[in-house]
Amino acid sequence: MRALDAVAAERAGDAVLSVRDLTVRFRLRGGRTVAAVTDADFDLAAGECLALVGESGCGKSVLASALLGLLPANAETSGTALLAPPEGTKDADAVDLLAADERTLARTVRGRRVGLVPQSPAAHLTPVRTVRSQLEETVRALTGTSRRARGKAAEDAAARAAFPAGHLDRYPHELSGGLAQRAATALALIGDARLLLADEPTTGLDRDLVDRTVDELRRHADDGRGLLLITHDLAAAERIADRVAVMYAGRIVEIAPAHRFFGSAGPRHPYARGLLDALPDRGFTPIPGMPPELSALPEGCAFAPRCPAATELCATRPAFTAGVACHHPERPRA
Repeated sequence: MRALDAVAAERAGDAVLSVRDLTVRFRLRGGRTVAAVTDADFDLAAGECLALVGESGCGKSVLASALLGLLPANAETSGTALLAPPEGTKDADAVDLLAADERTLARTVRGRRVGLVPQSPAAHLTPVRTVRSQLEETVRALTGTSRRARGKAAEDAAARAAFPAGHLDRYPHELSGGLAQRAATALALIGDARLLLADEPTTGLDRDLVDRTVDELRRHADDGRGLLLITHDLAAAERIADRVAVMYAGRIVEIAPAHRFFGSAGPRHPYARGLLDALPDRGFTPIPGMPPELSALPEGCAFAPRCPAATELCATRPAFTAGVACHHPERPRA
């Protein structure tokens, strides 16, 4: 974990990804609407890891799917998500991921400019092909190297993801959940995409493998690429993140440097502070109540019914100011 003061100052001009007002709505039968993501704003710099954290169902994975054009047909998106052009190319090669058509995303973005470590690896692995053949095919598609070079590149990718060489000739159904996750991570690392989206990349892994996996993802960022780590594992986020974005009920409610968020000062939003206080090594104090239904969000602060600091002012929606969206932000701890 690094203090990113210098990078933060340069982020606006060195952003691999710039997201503005990203909103996702799902239209359901009967005219109901689910507000999965609302007005998400953030930049991701080259060489930076931004960890997006929050309870299950808060919209983290929907945000990642929107960036790759992988939402279902009943989804409506708005806003912009500008992907910087590849190094050495013209500014005209920048792509708005939300406006790009499927042909552009499939041929020039997914795998090549944006890599994905999926939340459900089984859905992304071909069941009738071995892991080795899928790795080699991905190498061929992204790099066009010779057959011999493809084999070496595939084995190197497997080693980077801590996938055992003795399992390369197995089929996906022969893998445990943890091994399938590592196979999916190896596939995502092959293209050395300038932006990597890692959606719960440590699912099914023991602590040692969690550390090894996120350290490899950190190295990916340290080579000058952007890493968006979507996770509920706050220990993994603390290990490698430069900044932390906290999501609640479809909204980003706080963005803070990781050294401050996990350090003695702590987060400023009451929900973010509650996430940390619920950890076994912090206080093991659960946040009372349940998150609201995304189809029936309140007009004001969505966290107010669970917040000990809520007042009548919280019936109005707080603006995102100085890195936090809260009428009563916490003071930094001593």
